[in-house]
Amino acid sequence: MSILINKNTKIIVQGITGTQASFHARRSMEYGTNIVAGVTPGKSGLSHLGVPVFNTAVEAVKETGATASVMFVPAKAVVSATKDAIAAGMETLVCITDKVPIKDMMYVREMLKDSKTRFIGPNTPGVITPGEARMGIFPENIHQPGNIGVVSRSSTLTYEAVLEIKRAGLGQSTVVGLGDDMVVGSDFIDIIDQFMKDDETKAVVAIGTLGGRYEEKLAEYYSGLKEKKHIIGFVAGNNSAYRYNVGYAGDIITRGHITMQDKRDALSEAGILTINRINYLHEELKNIMK
Repeated sequence: MSILINKNTKIIVQGITGTQASFHARRSMEYGTNIVAGVTPGKSGLSHLGVPVFNTAVEAVKETGATASVMFVPAKAVVSATKDAIAAGMETLVCITDKVPIKDMMYVREMLKDSKTRFIGPNTPGVITPGEARMGIFPENIHQPGNIGVVSRSSTLTYEAVLEIKRAGLGQSTVVGLGDDMVVGSDFIDIIDQFMKDDETKAVVAIGTLGGRYEEKLAEYYSGLKEKKHIIGFVAGNNSAYRYNVGYAGDIITRGHITMQDKRDALSEAGILTINRINYLHEELKNIMK
């Protein structure tokens, strides 16, 4: 099994006729992803990459029955594209776009509260279920099917974790990039709760970063679970982050009051196996999967 997407998931691409969208949609289709339509306002009636193009997600869903969408749209169009996807009844919405204004993401989060749509991103590599479906920009060749779930706040370290899982002789059930921006649509709890319910996922890798309270909330959630799967946690960053420019806006806002070590301590105290270096991951996975 997997979470969020599989080979049968009908997917549309919002912004499909753009250069990056075309490139990655084609790669996803070659991977076996069931992309059934695209959306580009003003280009309804065209065919692109062998699938029909519609003006809106609502029209695309009505014709195809799609339940998921990946957005390759300009930052200024994220709010309107999200409204369209929510109106279409999308279950999973992946937003690759970066530099989405914080005020726009706060508005998006409010819209999501009254919907059934799970929003992944923005500024995310996406979601991939190895061997089945790819939504986003993941380098699909490094993934292999297996039973380790991955959820991460760092795009680059997501790839490192996947390679470490491979070093352990294991594969992934599903890999989810939450997004590198300070305000994202889904958090660790949203995704890990899905992994906990998935029979095929045997353990989870959770990668955090400086900024926000996402990791502390994960710790609170995990400590309260009665039935748990193993989680291996890693938090990237520097304990002197506010004095050095490491690029994490959330930590600048907190003025370093929540450090990398604070987050690691919270995860560890909750019973999550917390590692200090990402390259320790493969050995820890070998131990817990014996």
